[in-house]
Amino acid sequence: MSQAPSRTVVVLAAGEGKRMKSATPKMLQPLLGRTLLGHVLAVAPAIGADRTVVVVGHKADEIGAFVAEVAPGATPVLQAEQNGTGHAVRIALDATPDLTGTVVVLSGDVPLLRAETVEALLATHEKAGAAATVLSAEVDVPGGLGRIIRGADGNLERIVEAKDASDEQRRIREINSGIYVFDAALLREALGKLSTDNAQGEEYLTDVFGILASQGHPVAIEVAEFAYETLGCNDRAELAKLRVLMRDRVNEAWMRAGVLLLDPATTWIDVTATLEPDAVVDQNSQILGTSSVATGAVIGPDTTLIDTAVAEGATVLRTHSIGALVGPQATVGPFSYLRPGTKLGRKSKIGGFVEAKNAELGDGAKVPHLTYVGDATIGAKANIGAGTIFANYDGVKKHHTTVGEAAFVGSDSVLIAPVEIGPGAYVAAGSAVQKNVGAGELGVSRAQQRNIEGWVARKRPGTASAEAASKAANITPEQE
Repeated sequence: MSQAPSRTVVVLAAGEGKRMKSATPKMLQPLLGRTLLGHVLAVAPAIGADRTVVVVGHKADEIGAFVAEVAPGATPVLQAEQNGTGHAVRIALDATPDLTGTVVVLSGDVPLLRAETVEALLATHEKAGAAATVLSAEVDVPGGLGRIIRGADGNLERIVEAKDASDEQRRIREINSGIYVFDAALLREALGKLSTDNAQGEEYLTDVFGILASQGHPVAIEVAEFAYETLGCNDRAELAKLRVLMRDRVNEAWMRAGVLLLDPATTWIDVTATLEPDAVVDQNSQILGTSSVATGAVIGPDTTLIDTAVAEGATVLRTHSIGALVGPQATVGPFSYLRPGTKLGRKSKIGGFVEAKNAELGDGAKVPHLTYVGDATIGAKANIGAGTIFANYDGVKKHHTTVGEAAFVGSDSVLIAPVEIGPGAYVAAGSAVQKNVGAGELGVSRAQQRNIEGWVARKRPGTASAEAASKAANITPEQE
């Protein structure tokens, strides 16, 4: 049994992308958990590529650093002057003189392309024994895209760029996607025969097909099942359209996998996030980064999770969460803010208008209302009263507070770190605690209350308060 030829992926990512009008290179524009280029680079390992070469140009250092981070096995190759797609691929092959087998050429700004589509392209290429195969698509408005020219037998004759096409050719609706497969040796030979005698004065990679066909080598076409996969991105408007298309594709996949999305049109899930069957995501919610949502968990409405793990049966309502862990059957929200390092135990609770940072809640612990919890450990079954502040910052350093198991902190208290509230201890409401409270003790730190008789009458005469106080003072016990 003969061994399958090696596969090399060449990604063209040298363009400047002026129409994006952004300080961020076009290839690094974000799109549902990856960049445009990141989505394309993810295709290479999915099709079993033996080698990946990325042609860089504009902001080469920045893009090269990105490639090293997300695809450390890939090789960046510099195209100092952008003289066309043919020139870019020739530079890639010159930089890899030992390259043999099959070459897959991808555009770095086609993020919706699936590995399954590239595999179908490769299968057609191999079945036809072709020297070159192009992925085409049928579109309603071809615009400035290159056209597929077929001969009388229906086979590929050549590819014509829009600027070089005749009026009749521009009426053709089958377009060139810019995605190709080549035999490496024949590609090298043909690239050496390219000219710049065209409307743009560039070396067109598409001319390779005409060269190979004229030499009697078979060339083939694979028509994409979904034309939207071939869409590129040149400006913000096109990026927004791609984002919607990818959102719908991602959401459909999760729903078919058993996730309940109550309003898919307002639900945004990064391709890097994971969800389990019977998870529920309500409207206006985002599941971003490496976030995960387990079976039976309910997210939203109006919730954003970034790099947050939500365990089975938990509920996260109208919350913004970054880098947090929400335990089984825990509840969060509404209007809560979970910051990095926050960990919630089983059946614990973060209630309305609570902010937590680097805070760990034990099983069944509760922080129900209007509280800031910073750098703290709260024991199982402890209860933190409304309006409590964990004062963790002294202006120079952050300090830690520990609240023991089943402790109770009264409303409107300030726990001035570093401080420890022992297991089963109580803190009286309104206390400012700066000393440890031992297990089972009551900590009280507030001034003794005194009431000054007649103060309103003397200091606020003529006010509604004074009038009400006067009326109350004139009511006799018999009248009551």
